[in-house]
Amino acid sequence: MPTSQPEESRPPEERTTPDGLLHARTGTDVSPEDLVLASGKDLTPQNLEWARRKLAEEGPAALDKLLP
Repeated sequence: MPTSQPEESRPPEERTTPDGLLHARTGTDVSPEDLVLASGKDLTPQNLEWARRKLAEEGPAALDKLLP
């Protein structure tokens, strides 16, 4: 008979985040800085310009594509 294990002692692949806690945006506007940071890039002028273009083309959905 299996016993209940505390969340911390379970292997990482068995730990899941409830759907209610997963979200990409808070309902606020997405800034180029948000997009650059979500992509894992450094805040450089070139990356900010990339983010501006991407936001102009895709809107806030650009951030949704990068985050869960």
